[in-house]
Amino acid sequence: MPAIMALSAAIAAFLIWLIYFKGKVSAPDWVGALPAANASFNSLSALCLILGYVNIRRGNRAVHKRFMLTATVFSALFLASYVTYHFFHGDTLFPGHGWIRPVYFFILISHIGLSMAALPLILGALWYGLRSEFSSHRRIARWTFPVWLYVSVTGVVVYFFLKWAA
Repeated sequence: MPAIMALSAAIAAFLIWLIYFKGKVSAPDWVGALPAANASFNSLSALCLILGYVNIRRGNRAVHKRFMLTATVFSALFLASYVTYHFFHGDTLFPGHGWIRPVYFFILISHIGLSMAALPLILGALWYGLRSEFSSHRRIARWTFPVWLYVSVTGVVVYFFLKWAA
């Protein structure tokens, strides 16, 4: 667990530097498609999380494992795409005004904060699940599932806020 926490902290620090301090670099044309890809990866991750939850509640451990590993792959693809986009683009400013602005920032801030908490939870749940330490896996997964699902869904919501307000 200390290695998971250290890795999570390093990734969070890198992302903060990348988005807020590094600045923009000239981007190839295909970079403009990455926010839509990110929303797709988040949507697919959320779908897999829900299907994994349904299957574990039904006692189907093998199908649960496949869905959760697939959700992990989609989340990893999201992270790679997100890092690539922000390497070229930097921070994305919200252009909306009025009542929608505080709603957007509430969702965004909760999304960012919980995404930082999600990473060590996800890695811990995977660690225990893959090692067949199911009592520890269940204990951490009770927290991981709702946080991960919230982060995946609000990632899509943030994308649509940015598209709608633009």
